[in-house]
Amino acid sequence: MKLAILGGSFNPVHLGHLWLADSVLSVLGYDRVVLVPAFTSPFKPGAYGVSPSDRLDMLAASIPGDPRIVIDTGEIKRGGVSYTIDTIADIRRRYPLAGKPGLIIGDDLARTFSQWRRAEDIAAETDIIIARRESQEPAVFPYPYRPLNNAIMELSSAVVRERIQKGELWRFLVPPGARSIIEDRRLYGYTPLPEIGQAAGSRTKVTHELILRVEAEVRSQVSPSRFLHSRGAAVMSHDLCAHFGLDPGRGYLAGMAHDMAKSLPEEEMIRLARRDDKNFSKLEQKKPSLLHGRAGAVLLRQKFGIEDEDILEAIQYHTTGRPGMGALAQVVYIADKIEYSRGDVKGELRDFSRFADLDSLFTAVLEETVAFLRSRQMDLSTGTLKLLDAMHKRRNS
Repeated sequence: MKLAILGGSFNPVHLGHLWLADSVLSVLGYDRVVLVPAFTSPFKPGAYGVSPSDRLDMLAASIPGDPRIVIDTGEIKRGGVSYTIDTIADIRRRYPLAGKPGLIIGDDLARTFSQWRRAEDIAAETDIIIARRESQEPAVFPYPYRPLNNAIMELSSAVVRERIQKGELWRFLVPPGARSIIEDRRLYGYTPLPEIGQAAGSRTKVTHELILRVEAEVRSQVSPSRFLHSRGAAVMSHDLCAHFGLDPGRGYLAGMAHDMAKSLPEEEMIRLARRDDKNFSKLEQKKPSLLHGRAGAVLLRQKFGIEDEDILEAIQYHTTGRPGMGALAQVVYIADKIEYSRGDVKGELRDFSRFADLDSLFTAVLEETVAFLRSRQMDLSTGTLKLLDAMHKRRNS
């Protein structure tokens, strides 16, 4: 195995780290790059501000499905100050290597390489690869090395940390998995936006990590066009919640998941829907595809442990509705019908400021939906008709 080592604090891992690893793999022909997070760097002895576990988790979340890049915990397991010469010996002992391992360093580190512990031994036992971090010019280096003519990405962990602390733009400087962990764990002084939370009485904490998992599941289960509709519903649910004083994170999650069972075979929808212990209506018996909401709620509970009854209700009844729907269920019903990619929606329905409250917008969308179904001579569920009657009575009371 032709292997190269990339060490560092990874505090946090950012796109520059992965760009560098990919460059070594693709340009220099290595089979694998081993990322080695330091326990304590001899040149950065101060506290990292986050735990080794946090840094490892961010790394692991940043390289899903790519066997070319692996994480080695040798320095963290050893503890103390992490010296490269010790890591090289450890790697050589544990990995089947074809020749010397590569050692990736930046041109910024090359200038101080002579200060490293046993620098001559490191140069003798590895093939040093010098990447461009600061200069386009060849590095001045006293030992043989292989230059990596990579594009310079002006990015560092220190820059990312500073941007997070100052509330500046940073989210797309790190991989999505690392971003989720930073936000969910409030690392580096991150101050969350009022988007992700937990409703009173809910047993489900809606985190960015959970949203990413659900979104990946939906994308894998439905067609590309159905996924784009789902994401459109998620975005509109987010916007509706923000406008009407609800939790936008829970709105996004429910909107994303509302059609997750839409592409299942009807027999599978029926099997799943039976698990919610509710009777099938005549229309559901006639058109089993209407059960995809109920089936989706069961899947969400089974696969992701979501027990938030408001989220589950929103998914269960986003097609037919029912009297007494909660606010989040109303939001997802609306978003499903008028999300931004739909071309046959009256523009005023998307101008939320025209409506005094969520009930008013919900009633208007419900009336438009019923009118459309009747114009096509399509069957209306008993739940939809009862819901329409209940909303009219509430509006007129």
